[in-house]
Amino acid sequence: MTKPKTSVFTTTIVEEGRVFAENDLAFAFPTNIPITPGHSLVVPKRVVATIDELTEAEVVAMHQLILVVKKALGEVVHAEGFNCAWNEGDGYGQSVPHVHIHIVPRTPGDVGIVAYEPREFLYRPGSRAETPLDELVDVSGMMRQVIPEEFRPRENH
Repeated sequence: MTKPKTSVFTTTIVEEGRVFAENDLAFAFPTNIPITPGHSLVVPKRVVATIDELTEAEVVAMHQLILVVKKALGEVVHAEGFNCAWNEGDGYGQSVPHVHIHIVPRTPGDVGIVAYEPREFLYRPGSRAETPLDELVDVSGMMRQVIPEEFRPRENH
């Protein structure tokens, strides 16, 4: 029997208690190096590197969670807009070979870009500081409180 693939998302993130929403095929958590407060990722539970490898059911499940996460971020960080994106390919912005959608909440006056220029959005100069784990767990807790019950993680998260 073949052992299922794992990634840092299916191991470390789950073990750290950062998952704040899930359904049968996908889950969501705050990223450790956010562009803006609340920046979260939606990932399939099955580890695949690209969107092309997802089943139709996984695409639907991820889309369902994207909508749930956006609504929750509107409540938690008062987001009025979003930048949503994914990267594919080693050397092209995909640092973890497990497909994931970035949900970047936008609020008035944040330091992100306001006019969409892909080169600025995808290749920001400088580096961003890593957020301490306790802050990420706190964000997950706040998000769990506003996630509809049917999307809340089961007890093992």
